[in-house]
Amino acid sequence: MNDQERRALGEETIKKVYAGDVVTAPEGYVFSDIMLKQLFAELWTRDKLSMRDKRILLLGIIADKGEAETFKIQVKASIKNGEIDGEDARELLLFIAQYAGYPRAAAMLGPMEAGIAEAEEFLRNAKNSGE
Repeated sequence: MNDQERRALGEETIKKVYAGDVVTAPEGYVFSDIMLKQLFAELWTRDKLSMRDKRILLLGIIADKGEAETFKIQVKASIKNGEIDGEDARELLLFIAQYAGYPRAAAMLGPMEAGIAEAEEFLRNAKNSGE
């Protein structure tokens, strides 16, 4: 696969991973180019781990890093993609708290609930519009 094909696959994959909620920079922005070609074209497309497994692993890492907004984005995308539901997200955070610590996990609560609400609203709207 050449660089153009890898970038195209990366763009397609990031749209799937983030359920269309993340916009990528145009080609030529080195950070995005490398991210798309390596992370999304090479890593996210591997099939040994399911998308749900990858997402759960990522949620744990992001929570441990204290990245509340990124946690929200991941929760929202995972619900929109049908990988988890709101109850799964809450249970994951409860489990994460035991290992990452309550202060860190507590910082994820608000963003997580916002992500759940946004994803559930998206799914309701999609269902009502017949998508």
